[in-house]
Parts: sequence; C-alpha cells; structure tokens
Amino acid sequence: MALLVGRHVNKIDKKGRVSVPKPFRDTFASEGFQGVYAYPSIRFDAIEVCGETYFRALTQRLDDQLSMFSPEQDDLLIAILDNAHALAFDPEGRIVIPAELLDMAAITDEARFVGRVSYFQIWQPDAHEEHRHQGFNQARARGVTLPPRQPKDGES
Repeated sequence: MALLVGRHVNKIDKKGRVSVPKPFRDTFASEGFQGVYAYPSIRFDAIEVCGETYFRALTQRLDDQLSMFSPEQDDLLIAILDNAHALAFDPEGRIVIPAELLDMAAITDEARFVGRVSYFQIWQPDAHEEHRHQGFNQARARGVTLPPRQPKDGES
C-alpha cells in the first residue's frame, strides 16, 4: 500500500461533494469497497478517513483489545462506529461528506486533506495550519525522536 502523505486543499460544492486527491484515492483502488470510511476525529476538530483494510483493522482492535461491554469499548464504539459513514467514490473521484461531519470539523467551502501514512484527515484549512505549526513547535521543543529500531526475529 502506498503511503498517504502531503497536504491538498479542494473546494466543497453546495451538495457537500469534494474531490479526494488522486494520490489518496489511488491508494484504495485495490480494496474491495470503492470508497472510504469517514468518522469524526476523537482528538481534533477534523474528519478521519480510511480505506476498508484500515477500517477493518480498527474495528477488529476495538473488538479484540478492549474488554467486551466495558465503558472504554462502548465509548469508542459510539465515537467511531456510530458516527462512521461509508462514502463511495463517484465517477469523478468525489465523495459526499455528510453535513454532520462537516459541522463537527467546522468545514465549509474548502477542505484540507492531510496524509497520515495509512489514513488521512480532512480539516478546515486555517484550523489545520494552526494545528500543524503548533505540532511542529511542540515536537521541536520536546526534542521528540524515535527510539532505535528493534530488529525483528531473524534480523541482525
């Protein structure tokens, strides 16, 4: 699977249709569902968007790694699944973002698509610009680094 990286801004029409950037759309071309799954971000005023493979892995983790019927599992199921939408691509590569998701993210006439390796986010452009600068400054101030890579079994 190709990596989802970069930022793209596209206009949203009056019907809520927006063109998904071609590099992002192409990443999901080989998956069973010709579209994406969208749900509100739990941490930010943004929309999280992924393909079927990622969404299946996410829902499996909700099922496997949280105690069944626990408050934590219930909260995440409500936050993600109750608010998720399967959005099919139209022939022009557009999706229709439901008004409730646009409202949650305060998105009106333009949307910024931001790659997050195996999923992407959709932001109101000015809000993302502030978030991007804040995140960069926080990472720099904290001296954030990755730990050394641990070799897998059989690697040296």
